[in-house]
Amino acid sequence: MAKITRALISVSDKNGVIEFSRQLAGYGVELLSTGGTAKLLRDAGLTVMDVSEFTGFPEMLDGRVKTLHPKVHGGLLGMRSNPEHVAKMKEHGIKNIDMVVVNLYPFEATTAKEGCHLEDAIENIDIGGPTMLRSAAKNYPDVTVLVDHADYAQVLEEMKASGGEVSAATNFALAVKVFQHTAAYDGAISNYLGSRLGGEVQEYPPTFTLQVKKAQDLRYGENPHQSAAFYVEKQISEPCVSNAVQLQGKELSFNNIIDLDAAIETVKEFELSAAVIIKHTNPCGAALADSPLTAYLKARECDPVSAFGGIVGFNRTVDAETARELTSTFLEAVIAPGYSEEALAIFTAKKNVRVMQVPLLDRYVAGGFDLKRVTGGMLLQGRDLGMVNARDCRVVTDRTPTASEYEALDFAWRVCKHVKSNAIVFSNRDQTVGIGAGQMSRVDSSKIAVQKALLPTQGTVLASDAFFPFRDGVDAAAEAGVTAIIQTGGSVRDEEVIKAANEHGIAMIFTTMRHFRH
Repeated sequence: MAKITRALISVSDKNGVIEFSRQLAGYGVELLSTGGTAKLLRDAGLTVMDVSEFTGFPEMLDGRVKTLHPKVHGGLLGMRSNPEHVAKMKEHGIKNIDMVVVNLYPFEATTAKEGCHLEDAIENIDIGGPTMLRSAAKNYPDVTVLVDHADYAQVLEEMKASGGEVSAATNFALAVKVFQHTAAYDGAISNYLGSRLGGEVQEYPPTFTLQVKKAQDLRYGENPHQSAAFYVEKQISEPCVSNAVQLQGKELSFNNIIDLDAAIETVKEFELSAAVIIKHTNPCGAALADSPLTAYLKARECDPVSAFGGIVGFNRTVDAETARELTSTFLEAVIAPGYSEEALAIFTAKKNVRVMQVPLLDRYVAGGFDLKRVTGGMLLQGRDLGMVNARDCRVVTDRTPTASEYEALDFAWRVCKHVKSNAIVFSNRDQTVGIGAGQMSRVDSSKIAVQKALLPTQGTVLASDAFFPFRDGVDAAAEAGVTAIIQTGGSVRDEEVIKAANEHGIAMIFTTMRHFRH
C-alpha cells in the first residue's frame, strides 16, 4: 500500500477540495499547490508550500510553466522499489510526491459558451495538469492520483482505516480513470481544433473522437450468440433511454434498449398526451388523447396483435388506471417521465415488466450526432430533428386540406418520421389506423398498411416518409378511402402523382423534407 506523505493539489473544480485537504493535513501530509488553489487553501487556514518553492524555480510565461519541472515529475515517476531511482532522486534532491489531486482547465465548458474565440479555447488547453496526471497514473503502485472529487471520500476512508495508506487496487482504479479522463479531454480538443482547419468551422473534422461510458453489460446482443454492452455519453441534456432509470423488472436486453429509445423519441414529438407502442423499433400504434390511458387504448386499437409483447412509451406521468390496463396484457417494458405511487404498486404484480423513467425536463435542447457502424468504418450525421408544420407545406392539388385533415396530416407525419423506410402511415387526427414499414417498394408499404388496418381507413389521411415514385401508391391510397396525403415531393413523376390525386379528389401537400430511417 502507498503511504501518503506529500500531496500536490491544483484544481479548477474546487468542489470539496478544502475539506479533503484539511483531512490530508490531519494525517500529517505536506500540501503543495499552485495559484488559485494555494490561495484558497491558505485562506481556509491550511499550511501550503508553493510548487515554485518546492522546485526552486519560479512560475513563468503567465503561469504556463509551473509544474513542468524534474523535481515534480521525478517525484511522481520515481519508483520507490527501484534502488537506482531512489539513488538518483537523492542525488538530485528530488522528494517523493505521493498524491496528485488535479482536475483540468474547463476546455469543453469554455468552448460551449456562445462567442468563444479560438484564442479563448487555446488558453483553456491544460498542459501541466494532464502531464502530472499521466506521470502519477503511470506510477500508480507508488502514487495516488485523483481527477474527480467524487473519489475523495473513498481515499479518505482507506487512509483512515490504514493509517494514511491507499491500497494498490484503489490506486490502479484511479489511474485507469485518469487515462480515461485525459483521453476524453484530448478528444474534445482534437474535435474542436480539427473542425477549424482551413479557417472555417467544419461540422465534421478530419478525425472524430467520442468517449462513452459503460452503463451495463448485457446478457447478449440482438441474438444470443452475440455479446453486448450498453454505453452512454458523458453529458446528456435531454430525456432519453440513456439517462432513464429502471424502477423494476427483468434486466434490460439489447433489443429492449433499442425499442425503448424508439418509444421515447416518438412521444417526444408531441405536446399533447401521447402514447406509442413499439415492436422491433417500429410504431405499431400511436395516439393522442386527454389522458395516458385513452391514448394507450387508442394506440393499441391500431394493431393489438403486434402490440402483444411490445414496448409502450408515454410523454405524461402514468397513473393507476393506465398501469392496470398495461398489466392486463403481456408487455416487455414501459417508459415514461413519471409514475404515480399507486401505478408503481400495480406494476409489482408483473415483476418482469421493465418500468423505465426518464428525467422530467420541460425545456431542453436536442442535439448531437447519430452514428451508424459499418464494417471497417462509421457513418456520422446530425440527428433527424427536423419537423415541418403541415399548414406551412405547399398545397399541390386542386383541393386544399380541411382543418381536420391538416391536424391528421400533422399527426401522421410526426409518427411516420419514426417508422422504418419505406414508411406509410394511415391515420385520423389523433390515432394511427394502419402502418406499413420497411418494405422495398412504397406501394407495398401502402398495401400492407391497409391490410393490417383493423379500424376503418375510409376518411383517413396518409403520410409517406419520402416521395411517391409512381402514381400506384396514390391509387392504392384512394382505394382505401384516403382523403389527404402528406409526402416529400421531388420525384420526376410528381406531375403524374399530383394528377392521380386530383382524379381521386385527394388533397396533397409537399413537405420538401424527407424522413428516411434505415
